[in-house]
Amino acid sequence: MFKHRHSISAALLGGTLLLTPSGAEADSAMTVAQHVHKASGQEQLEAPNRAARFVYQTDLSFDYPEEGVRGIFVTAHSAGGDRFDSLIDLVNDTGLNAMVIDIKDDDGNITYEPDEDSPFYDIAYGYIDDPEAMLKVLEENDIYPIARVVVFKDNVLADLRPELSFQENGSTWSNSSGHKFVNPFLEEVWDYNIAIAEEAAKMGFQEIQFDYVRFPEGFETRDESLEYSVGEYEGGDGDNVERRVQAVTDFVAKAREDLSAYDVDVSVDIFGYAADVGAAPGIGQDFAKISENVDIISSMIYPSHWGPGYFGLDKPDLYPYELTDEYAQVENEVLDELGENRPVSRPWIQDFTASYLGAGNYIPYNAAEVEDQIRALYDNDIHEFLLWNAGNTYSEGVNYDNP
Repeated sequence: MFKHRHSISAALLGGTLLLTPSGAEADSAMTVAQHVHKASGQEQLEAPNRAARFVYQTDLSFDYPEEGVRGIFVTAHSAGGDRFDSLIDLVNDTGLNAMVIDIKDDDGNITYEPDEDSPFYDIAYGYIDDPEAMLKVLEENDIYPIARVVVFKDNVLADLRPELSFQENGSTWSNSSGHKFVNPFLEEVWDYNIAIAEEAAKMGFQEIQFDYVRFPEGFETRDESLEYSVGEYEGGDGDNVERRVQAVTDFVAKAREDLSAYDVDVSVDIFGYAADVGAAPGIGQDFAKISENVDIISSMIYPSHWGPGYFGLDKPDLYPYELTDEYAQVENEVLDELGENRPVSRPWIQDFTASYLGAGNYIPYNAAEVEDQIRALYDNDIHEFLLWNAGNTYSEGVNYDNP
């Protein structure tokens, strides 16, 4: 059970975190917009100073795995609950060596219990009630820690600050699944997420992995119907497509620069098809431009996520080796062109069964199917990978070393 210490919300405003009541208390409180202009009587907590150039160090010590990172996704609920011990055992008993742990999740919740002097203390959900103890366990077990920060998919910030999101007919827009996004054009949104990443770096995470670094899917069909600001991208050269690509790329570059003071690697999750088409301009992801601004690129290449006929495969989910092999060849060609700016390739692979595809369009994914994907990566000289299973239930008996 998570803990939300106080019923308050937060926004990062011009380098200052302003705390305002939410829920039932909001009825008698000043609106967020009023706080933006007035901010009287409110506690103001200073966000980290990113102008300083130093190397922040923690007491924890982790070595980058010599064999390359082989990790699993771990929700904050799992990391802070009873399942954590069994996931530690899974990594210790296999060729795995890393965990990607939610620090800001898909809804925009900050998932850990921070120190009292943290600017996020009063807005945190305590799924992970003692992050220092959790990281100490990872250190003792030689498990490499990666912090996942979901960026522009963010119900929390969109509800708190509608003007940082996308508006439709006077309300904050959400997609068909009820998910809201904040605006990648706005540096205020960038700074909010970078500040959270800095907190994770201070905890001792060795890498910050940014996910949902994009506009909403299908944005190209609604970019002119939604109401939103383009911030500093107003005017200038290029059309809406080019501005979206530039904004997403600029965020990644700024995040990496700001986080350099903490001596952490920066990685980005990206749709696999962006490598094949050169760019996914509707959502602002240009594979090459993002890749040259990160240390690690993690393409989401689950066979289930490719359409019929892709790479000549009628039903891609049925061909875990072939799909992964074809994709890896395409990605290597793109990354090779970056020369010295080439990041480490560490794809996300599938360890779940995509039964939602319907009978005949999927197969159960167990050890053999996971090994097929890993073998295809190895055959293309890609030796790092991450396993995705939203419920953190991973296949038994997988040979991760040499399938």
